Amino acid sequence: MSWPIVTLNDVAEIQGGIQKQPKRTPKVNKFPFLRVANVTSGGLDTTDLHEVELFEGEIERYRLQDGDLLVVEGNGSPKQIGRAAVWDASVANAVHQNHLIRVRPVEDLDSKFLGLLWNSPAIRDELTRVASSTSGLLTLSVSKLKHIAFPLPPLDEQHRIVTLLEDHLSRLDAANSYIKAARQREQTLLECLLAREIATVHHEEVPIGSLIVDGLTNGKSVPTQEDGFPVLRLTAIKGGRIDLTEYKCGAWSATDANRYLVECGDFLVSRGNGSLRLVGRGGLVTDEPAPVAFPDTMIRIRADAERLKPEFLALVWNSKIVRNQIESVARTTAGIYKINQKDLAALRIPLPSLSDQMEVLTRLDWIKRSLVPLRDAAERSEIRSNGLRRSLLKHAFSSDYKAFAWPT
Repeated sequence: MSWPIVTLNDVAEIQGGIQKQPKRTPKVNKFPFLRVANVTSGGLDTTDLHEVELFEGEIERYRLQDGDLLVVEGNGSPKQIGRAAVWDASVANAVHQNHLIRVRPVEDLDSKFLGLLWNSPAIRDELTRVASSTSGLLTLSVSKLKHIAFPLPPLDEQHRIVTLLEDHLSRLDAANSYIKAARQREQTLLECLLAREIATVHHEEVPIGSLIVDGLTNGKSVPTQEDGFPVLRLTAIKGGRIDLTEYKCGAWSATDANRYLVECGDFLVSRGNGSLRLVGRGGLVTDEPAPVAFPDTMIRIRADAERLKPEFLALVWNSKIVRNQIESVARTTAGIYKINQKDLAALRIPLPSLSDQMEVLTRLDWIKRSLVPLRDAAERSEIRSNGLRRSLLKHAFSSDYKAFAWPT
């Protein structure tokens, strides 16, 4: 038999959150405040909880309950739109910001079932269908979530599916934890080797601002236009490099974009992010690009080639040497961590001679190349794990009960 198709509004209460305003500065009636940064692709992260001031009657209206699904309302990436996590009541009297939408299941919908269903391909397709795009940002809303449709089995069948899925997915989670640990060990090894290499050469601690030409430059914000001049997306910053294929066409001309054109050797830094770990991350332009500009979400650093090799800048930038400094000066506004030109200019990096920079780069590059087979094996395992997860979720939530033969 087939399961009936319902809308989310039929089986859940859907509500927005609290907008961060000056009057919300925590003073007397302060409560834990979940932001977009606390809802990651891997689930809840409550290691960095902010607080918000509430007024009479608001805690009763906004208090999160065990089993509530928190949905991110907007993201520039179609793959991340509507990412969500089930609230586990690990923090008492917590509330959520307006950029998170609370979905509270009623008696006909199991909260664990909803949490698993939300990551299924069918729901991902529904989210893409109802989301709108404004200047490249996909957005959801309370009213749009109400129209999300999906097949709903009886409660006892929901419980059965949850039990079976949790058993299978827990094994994939265990495998992913090993992959994550391997990546972390690789990063720790490279950090230690970099620190050792720098310690063996004479160097000074020099502020970034004294090692650049043309000054630090913010990019330009331009709306999307199909036949316009290309401008990079923030997603172009990947693994310490700039992916020059990640761009959109903007509503401006080549003349307008001229001062923002990207060159080989430019280092581009993210100005803001909902996660403290990601604000200020940077990427090096390693190839001579076709004409493309950089956006207002990035700051350009153009190294003085007579004192600082761009590759050396990229090497130390993505290490703890610089990360610790960035995270200590980043400021948060409305749940978004930001860093500005003044902050960047004051960051200090170790500066050996150009010849010593080259030697450090050569030795570290040899070690990185020797780790490539291990990195590739981890990546293949991760891809296979994600594929298995998608397959399980796809079949588990098929509207045709006979489409998937669950074991008894």
